[in-house]
Amino acid sequence: MGMESLNDMFFTSASRENLTYDQILEDVQKYCTSNHADKLSTEGNQEEARKLLREFIGQYVLSRSYHIEGMTTEELCDTLYEDMAGISFLKKWIYKPGIEEVNINAYDDIEVIESGGRSIKIPDRFQSPQHAIDVTRRLLNTCGMVIDDTMPSVIGFLDKNIRISVDKTPIVDADVGINASIRIVNQQSVSREKLVAAGSATDEMLDLLTCCVRYGVSVCIAGSTGSGKTTVMSWLLSMVPDNRRLITIEEGSREFDLIKRDAEGHALNSVVHLLTRPHENPSLDIDQDLLLERVLRKHPDVIGVGEMRSAKEALSVAESSRTGHTVVTTIHSNSSESTYRRMMTLAKRKYNMADDILMQIMVEAYPIVVFTKQLEDGSRKIMQIIEGEDYQNGKLCYRPLYQYDVADNRRDENGKIVVIGSHKKLGGISETLKKRMLDNGIPAKKLIPFLQEAAPRKQTKGGSSHAMDTDHSIPADH
Repeated sequence: MGMESLNDMFFTSASRENLTYDQILEDVQKYCTSNHADKLSTEGNQEEARKLLREFIGQYVLSRSYHIEGMTTEELCDTLYEDMAGISFLKKWIYKPGIEEVNINAYDDIEVIESGGRSIKIPDRFQSPQHAIDVTRRLLNTCGMVIDDTMPSVIGFLDKNIRISVDKTPIVDADVGINASIRIVNQQSVSREKLVAAGSATDEMLDLLTCCVRYGVSVCIAGSTGSGKTTVMSWLLSMVPDNRRLITIEEGSREFDLIKRDAEGHALNSVVHLLTRPHENPSLDIDQDLLLERVLRKHPDVIGVGEMRSAKEALSVAESSRTGHTVVTTIHSNSSESTYRRMMTLAKRKYNMADDILMQIMVEAYPIVVFTKQLEDGSRKIMQIIEGEDYQNGKLCYRPLYQYDVADNRRDENGKIVVIGSHKKLGGISETLKKRMLDNGIPAKKLIPFLQEAAPRKQTKGGSSHAMDTDHSIPADH
């Protein structure tokens, strides 16, 4: 008795109408394996094998009159194909506009993070732990990577803007299957209007950052993962005038898409995007430090370094800024004040230099530090902008310029947390920074909003009042 007859006995026309998707998938897999395994062998032309698989799936679904409520026959066939030879439902979420990250906690527990920061559980799930492993292997195969028992944890780049980190057994439990994080950088234009409307910053704060990059003042954007560092950096680099040469250096995946083109596709600005490329042979490794060395010979006006990660990068990028180049970079840090200390400790891993010398280098290299944070309600804010002035007697001297104050955290009628707060101006830039920007050509009238000192009265314990000091000093180990 042939396969068709057995299937007919098992799946009556009445029962077919009640079959779940998983049952249909199981039946189609059995059919293709039993009847067409030789034609679908990957030893031949893979493209031809994929085409044949699609045809076999379509023919069989039609012959069996399979149907899933809410799906057309074509959609059912596409979904079956993705589960059998593609990346299953992950394809839908990875390439869905507005999705920033897909996190697989277990084969049956998947959540996505939207570009606004909201995390939601999705109804899609893998059939089993092994199904999750099989799909992930196919996903990694697209970028030439393999995950197995000898290498159960891998990090790869699926595309120029998609990064994936995967763990399988024995690192995770067998009943989990896979743990993975897929980070999607949506290279969409971030406008000033969007940042202001979202409450991420005020117009004046954005004006200051724009003037800094345009008139020779380097900026470091600090914060934790998911705090909005890349969003702010992307917008800031997009403000570089079209006649200035901008070169970006990123690690592994490209998060910036800053080339502007006219209707005919001609480039309007001068932008070069560079990516690192790691290699097993250290002599062939192309890291950020090497690219930075090459970039300095290309006469850049502004350099965008995706993230400061290592000792070499920390000092090399700082030295680039101190030698006349405008640099915009990001770093993981817990506060704006501790950012300089973080840069120094990174550099200390490789360079045997005194703390005070390294701190002075970092303060001089990055006069402006922007600290970003994702709040409880998922919103991302620029929490503070400071101007680093000096490092003296073991203390960092800095000026707080702007700050976001949280007034209250509430729950709305749906139980969702809502953060209530506002940005405040705390003080004006220093005379030193003013002179630096004037020397680099900024019109004096453009500086006026940033010179205005904010001196609110602060009540002391004794009942007297005094103007808040806009110059702060903190110990080096703060």
